[in-house]
Amino acid sequence: MTDQASEDIDESSAPLLDHLIELRSRLIWCVAFIVVAFVVAFYFANPIYNFLAQPFVDVALNNGKEPTMIFTGLQDKLFVNIRLAFYVALCVTFPFVAMQIWKFVAPGLYRNERQAFLPFLIATPILFTLGAAMAYYIVIPRAWDFFISFEVAPELANEIADQAALQIQSLPAVSEYLSLTMMLMFAFGVSFQLPVLLVLLAKAGFVTAEGLAEKRKYSILGAFVFAMLMTPPDPLSQIMLAIPILALYEISILIIKMTINSPEEENV
Repeated sequence: MTDQASEDIDESSAPLLDHLIELRSRLIWCVAFIVVAFVVAFYFANPIYNFLAQPFVDVALNNGKEPTMIFTGLQDKLFVNIRLAFYVALCVTFPFVAMQIWKFVAPGLYRNERQAFLPFLIATPILFTLGAAMAYYIVIPRAWDFFISFEVAPELANEIADQAALQIQSLPAVSEYLSLTMMLMFAFGVSFQLPVLLVLLAKAGFVTAEGLAEKRKYSILGAFVFAMLMTPPDPLSQIMLAIPILALYEISILIIKMTINSPEEENV
């Protein structure tokens, strides 16, 4: 009896051990992808940073000033390159990491569950890229132009009577510029995941299209609060983030109506 019980325990623990071995293998592949991408991104850190800084360069040239950035600590640029390489590695390797996660999880799902979940796995990086691209090509140039408008040029300073001329120039630090740029791109990328989140919640039965439509006024408040927390303290960036969130909210309602039956329709 004891031998039979120990055999049952061994048989039940074998699949768990196999899963742990497979999980370790998937994690090793994920770490390997990230490390390789980090090394490559660190090697090309300067061209990548120049690409991210191009909106500032364009805005500065349009305002007739020399595009210049500074760093005050000797180690600042090195740390900026490390941070930048890490951000790029995470973004570039996300599809590979997601694929490894999918390969680990998919065998435990039913066919209909795999078919239902796979579109969301594909849509997530696409929507994030669209959000980050909108931030880079549309929002960031206008935000930088707004910030530079607070400069005080010499000719304007000399117009102030009986006061010494004061010139105030924008000289952004490389670390602060990277933080601000990545914050905006990340905020827009995350906000563009709203349809994925709401459709998943609808498939799980937590929300309905009708319920989301009824709470539209709360979504407006939530969109502006999220934009206020995730963007610099200027109204332009906040409005340009809140409006896409509201548009995505309405698109999510339409998708849920077209793809998911309400409980009343399922009971008919």
